This record gives sequence, structure tokens and C-alpha cells, in this order.
Amino acid sequence: MNLADAKSALSGGMHPVPTDPRYKKASVLVAIYGAEPAVIMTEKPKGMRFHAGEISFPGGKPDAGDTDLLDTALRETREEIGLAVSRDQVAGQLRPVITLNSGFSILPFVAVLDDIPPLATNCEVEQIFHIPLGPLLKTMARDSEPSHNKIQEMYTFEYSGNIVWGASARILQQIRERLK
Repeated sequence: MNLADAKSALSGGMHPVPTDPRYKKASVLVAIYGAEPAVIMTEKPKGMRFHAGEISFPGGKPDAGDTDLLDTALRETREEIGLAVSRDQVAGQLRPVITLNSGFSILPFVAVLDDIPPLATNCEVEQIFHIPLGPLLKTMARDSEPSHNKIQEMYTFEYSGNIVWGASARILQQIRERLK
């Protein structure tokens, strides 16, 4: 897989904004970059109220100044890891996913970039991972934890001893399906 193939496979796919009142709205940015495509993921600090220590994509809840959930994903990515992505660099969108514990419906957007500048964490991020996308997607397995499968089918992915599960894993599963 190369960057052009990834951009082609992940372009488009715009879905309606989730409107289910049971869930709070959020969005994330899946940033894929480089000749040998890598994806940027973050580890949340262990002291956070929700999703402590989890591996996820940069993103979060809308602020009053955000015009839409894409603005939210771009702003949160800039704040959390210092990566400025413009709207025209966003290739597409994936299907919304819901969280198991925190009650969010997350709208994932995908940006495919040639390269990225050095990144820096803010207080919402413990560390940044630059994960080779192809090898990561090959680690997909069914999530065998019974409590994780309450909402819908769940998956896990593994990177350097870290397990990616939940909404982030369902986002990666969508990417894997699109790249087949």
C-alpha cells in the first residue's frame, strides 16, 4: 500500500452527522502520512476521567466556535498534537462510531498527507505514536472481552505492546475494509 492508494480508498464517504439524542457528539481526525503510510494515534493520560491510558485519535467535543464536527476534529488535532490540517486536506469521512462507556457518537474524518511537521503534545495527550499503517491493520482480532461487546461487534489492534480497542479499533476496522 502506498499513500496514493490510501488516499483513493479513503476519499469521500461523507455520512450524515449523528443525531441520536442518547449520545453526545464528538469527532476525530485520522491523519495518515508518508511514503510508507503511517497513522498518528495518541495515548491519553492515565489520570483522565474518561478513556484514561487508551490509544486513540486526536479529537473531542465541539466548542461554541466550531462551525461543524470537521472544525472540531481539526481544532482538537491542532490543540492536542500541534498538527494543523486544513479542510481541503481532508480526504473523506468514515461511519460514526459510539463509545462503550462515555456516551459519545464519534464522527471520524480522514486526512492523507505527504508529510507532517514535528508534533508536540498538550495536557490531553501522554504521547504520540507514528504507527506503520499496513502492519497495524494486519493485527486486527475480535475483542474477546465480553463487556466490550455490549454495543456492537468489537475489535482490537496491537502496536508495540499497546492494545487499541473500542471506538478507535472500530475506526481502524473501517479503514482496513476500505483498503482491501
